[in-house]
Amino acid sequence: MMNIGKAASASGVSAKMIRYYESIGLIPPARRTASDYRYYTDEDVHVLQFIRRARDLGFVVEDIAGLLALWRDQDRASADVKRIALSHVAVLERKIAELQGMADTLRTLAAHCHGDQRPDCPILADLDTTQRCH
Repeated sequence: MMNIGKAASASGVSAKMIRYYESIGLIPPARRTASDYRYYTDEDVHVLQFIRRARDLGFVVEDIAGLLALWRDQDRASADVKRIALSHVAVLERKIAELQGMADTLRTLAAHCHGDQRPDCPILADLDTTQRCH
């Protein structure tokens, strides 16, 4: 049995996030001591570690809820887990492409910037939507 601070340290999930996950129903409300302090078990910490790893991989809360349900269901079909994972991969790949496009644009703009004492700057000109619209 451990308090929220120890559970946070053991799981890698902050106390604030533990409370948030409880408030949205991702994890059940913590058990309480007679003096109404939250306490957590090793099993609770294991669940929090699962959530932390899923967050580290970029899953959103809704997907984590689905993954938790599948994790707890011993009769689950691995195809269901794979579907969630591959859907997330597609989201990540779209984000990577968007970020790569942004980096390419900024790299091109920076290459055209003289980077000297002159005031003209293609980077600022690109950011200025009034100049791009005319």
